[in-house]
Amino acid sequence: MKSAAATASALVDDPLVPLPTTEALVVRAPRATAAPSARLRDYLALAKLRIVALVLVVTLFGFLMAAHAALDGHQIAALLHTLIGTALAAAGANALNQHIERAHDAVMQRTRFRPLPAGRIAPRDALLLGVAAGTFGVSYLAVLVGTYAALLTAGTFLSYVLLYTPLKRVTPWSLLVGAVPGALPPLIGWSAAAGRLDHQAWLLFGIMYLWQIPHFLAIAWRYRDDYARAGFPMLSVVDPSGRQSARHIVFGSMALLLASLLPNAYHMSGPLYFAGALLLGAAFLLFGVAVALRRTPTVARWHLLASLVYLPAIFGIMLIDRI
Repeated sequence: MKSAAATASALVDDPLVPLPTTEALVVRAPRATAAPSARLRDYLALAKLRIVALVLVVTLFGFLMAAHAALDGHQIAALLHTLIGTALAAAGANALNQHIERAHDAVMQRTRFRPLPAGRIAPRDALLLGVAAGTFGVSYLAVLVGTYAALLTAGTFLSYVLLYTPLKRVTPWSLLVGAVPGALPPLIGWSAAAGRLDHQAWLLFGIMYLWQIPHFLAIAWRYRDDYARAGFPMLSVVDPSGRQSARHIVFGSMALLLASLLPNAYHMSGPLYFAGALLLGAAFLLFGVAVALRRTPTVARWHLLASLVYLPAIFGIMLIDRI
């Protein structure tokens, strides 16, 4: 999932945790929800609003980086349409992800009370909602924003649902695939503002892609028992010692630090950003080294929190320095 090419074949040959029994994977039949407000909360949970919010923040960042100057009325309208279409597509992808993984979610401690495994939403309803939201979101962007934004959003939606989600159940390499749709939102915003993709936009893609490697490795290590229970062959499961995860967290953090300094070479930022990226990257790397030395859920949690601080901080500094 997160290993380098030199270790990939070894990881694939490792024995995977057996899948849960058929009885363990039974998802309870849907039951009526008492109140409309509770029903609404369940559908919002199906959309994974926190993930949608992150997608919208980085999409907004890409748009503002490409816009260069204060937004006029036309650009503000384009931005609002971009955020609406992207939010719908992201919500649809999340709903389909939960639909596909509902049986596995039912045996994981942190996901067993989600609406689908708990039986509060019918699988068919989640499927219809996911397809409808994703299709409408992409179509909305195609009509009101532009072809580039629509195609990038479609690629994000399809690669997340049809590639990353099924690969999670078969290979530790899944994160390398899943990081692609996770890194595309800045390009969606950039293309919506500029009508094209410049090489500078791909630098944002690279930073976002590399950030996800240590971020999700920390999640997988912290919840490794849950993933093992559900039969997901995460790196933290196939290598219970944690050495592989720790190594790739450190190497991923080092690569992220180097990549984060490249925007200066392409005149996307100035000395403020360079100093901020250097300090933030070094601090993030230290958290990764702490995980490598300790390899405990507590240290992994601190690394996870550090990753959640790092991303908005470095993008915020870049945007301020650009303005």
